[in-house]
Amino acid sequence: MHFRSGGVDPGRDGCRVPLPWSGNASPYGFGGHPWLPQPQSWAGLTVEAQERDPDSTLNLYRTAITLRRRTADFSGSDLEWLELGADILAFRRGDGTVSITNLGSVPVPLPAHHEVLLSSAPLDGTLPPDATAWLALRAVPARSA
Repeated sequence: MHFRSGGVDPGRDGCRVPLPWSGNASPYGFGGHPWLPQPQSWAGLTVEAQERDPDSTLNLYRTAITLRRRTADFSGSDLEWLELGADILAFRRGDGTVSITNLGSVPVPLPAHHEVLLSSAPLDGTLPPDATAWLALRAVPARSA
């Protein structure tokens, strides 16, 4: 569709561009001439580039997979939805690990007494828009009498 329309209508082709693996120019390690043009802006999105960036999406996913296997137990049938606001998708599952996603346009406060296990954005006591965090909720310290 891309070539038939002169590049005006990408059709499904936009989803079928070869993944950028390495290098600074097309074909980004693809191994041959790609059937669709790869944008020059992809140089920073190659696997090679993202492996060097601790804050990359690739490293976020790798950390999430490792964490899910070792710590965060999102398996099982004991899902509990948490009501934290209209624009918040949050649930607790398994060992008590909580997943919170802010679908709104303003930052929202995080629950008190938590440990951040993983976050898709920097946190300052709030969860910014378009971000997700996995938290381990800690017990409230007991007050002495």
